[in-house]
Amino acid sequence: MAGHRDAFVLKRIYEDPADDDGARVLVDRLWPRGVSKEKAHLDLWLKEVAPSPTLRTEFAHMQERFTDFRRQYEAELESNAAVQTLLELARSHPRVTLLYAARDPEVNHAVVLREFLLGRANA
Repeated sequence: MAGHRDAFVLKRIYEDPADDDGARVLVDRLWPRGVSKEKAHLDLWLKEVAPSPTLRTEFAHMQERFTDFRRQYEAELESNAAVQTLLELARSHPRVTLLYAARDPEVNHAVVLREFLLGRANA
């Protein structure tokens, strides 16, 4: 896994599952609207790795708050045991697809989480 940038990939939960998704992990604290458990094809719902409710509310997916959100969320991740769960999952799967519901593919917590995980996986 170390050095492999494809170990963790991002995908909206609303996209169809693919054969190369590997382990599919929903990383949102709330279940996404309009998605059945069957359609999600999840291996794991790891809501504990999502931002705290307070941080999520403050961020509100506003681009101008993203830099501050990133800093605070990374601080939360430093002491989050669920990070280890994802790193261990990546050791046993060639790919872990981090699923999220946010509309913006560049300004969301899953982007921060993926970069954080890649930094730990390569350390």
